[in-house]
Amino acid sequence: MSSVMWFRRDLRLRDNPALQAALAHGPTTALFVVDPALWSSAGPGRRAWLAANVLDLAERIPLTIRYGDAAAVVSQVTEDAGAGAVHISAETTPFGRRRDAAVGERVDLVATGSPYAVGPGLVTNGSGGPYQVFSAFARAWRDHGWAAPAAAPDSPDLAPADSDPEAVRMLTDAVARAPFELPHAGEDAARSRWHAFRDDGLADYAVERDRPDHDGTSRLSPYLHLGLLHPRTLLAELDPASTFATELAWRDFYADVLWHNPGSAWSDLKPALSAMTYDDPDDAIEAWRTGTTGFPIVDAGMRQLRETGWMHNRVRMITASFLTKDLHVWWPVGARHFLSLLLDGDIASNNHGWQWVAGTGTDASPYFRVFNPITQGKKFDPEGDYVRRWVPELRHLEGPVAHEPWRSEVGHDAGYPLRIVDHAAERVEALDRYRSARG
Repeated sequence: MSSVMWFRRDLRLRDNPALQAALAHGPTTALFVVDPALWSSAGPGRRAWLAANVLDLAERIPLTIRYGDAAAVVSQVTEDAGAGAVHISAETTPFGRRRDAAVGERVDLVATGSPYAVGPGLVTNGSGGPYQVFSAFARAWRDHGWAAPAAAPDSPDLAPADSDPEAVRMLTDAVARAPFELPHAGEDAARSRWHAFRDDGLADYAVERDRPDHDGTSRLSPYLHLGLLHPRTLLAELDPASTFATELAWRDFYADVLWHNPGSAWSDLKPALSAMTYDDPDDAIEAWRTGTTGFPIVDAGMRQLRETGWMHNRVRMITASFLTKDLHVWWPVGARHFLSLLLDGDIASNNHGWQWVAGTGTDASPYFRVFNPITQGKKFDPEGDYVRRWVPELRHLEGPVAHEPWRSEVGHDAGYPLRIVDHAAERVEALDRYRSARG
């Protein structure tokens, strides 16, 4: 009996149990559906990154590419192929679960594996419920363990591609219109990046990962997001107690939180701050989005995001704190902006990371912890190199003074904007609102 392999967040051949399951049932049609709901909500960088990786997979195997509602497209391709089942890696986001339920009403949908080392819902506490804090989850996650990487198929028996030319053209046009230079696309590029980091960056990761002025992170998140690598592949070569393995545990934890609390995608996970009052200052939000707040580390991060589709994780926390605590804006405003631009934009990690900063999520940073963008900049970018890289108006300032241009007589000579708020005053305001919300 033939089958369909519907690729989504698993754009790889190696370590892909769903593909193995499909091939075990005979000739397989490989399919990718460009979903209009997801396509239209993504910015041009995200569309280009997805398109580049789908096209790379299409160069490696005969991949049928279609555009349209997933339920209609998948059922039609299944009927045309005379397939008995459609194989997938299980989707765990609220949107993905709804979509798969709709598709499953029309075809026999067989899920094998997920995008995570340990699938959401599998790590439970002594009473069989979900963990509420990360540290306990991480211990149980390590005890639970994960499967060994699945082997790549030697010579997959795949049906010829039958793509819609317009769908392919949509992808090629998206790549051509990428607003910045994309990382190298494809499974081989992902594995090369992993090997380079494993050999040259992993040993110093625990120290270097907090320095945006250094190249100390793995840069693997865009590849993990689209399943060009599976975390199981990385963990097979890692000490489970290592800092990098712990970061992969955070990814699984946030997916688990979202699985059990789908409403937390766009609402506060914990209701303790439900009485919090927020502002909607259009001009200030736009200054934050465009990196023109007058706070160098914030502006550097927001410009890095806009110009590369990626932002250093430490700076993600600083910029999120500035929006929620200095500008008093509810976190979903920032989360949506990040998801529209980030190549690695994962709704579970992104939105629960925002809630960690905002003080409304699981394992949340206390609301009274307000990041000082000046001291944070000096601590993690001590010579100002990161700021100067992304804020050219400050390149004439040497050393850490780049974090406080107002202290230099020539600090604003190149047109760098003045600060839009007084951080000390806004910190007091944030704490006052916190006390009022808590009663």
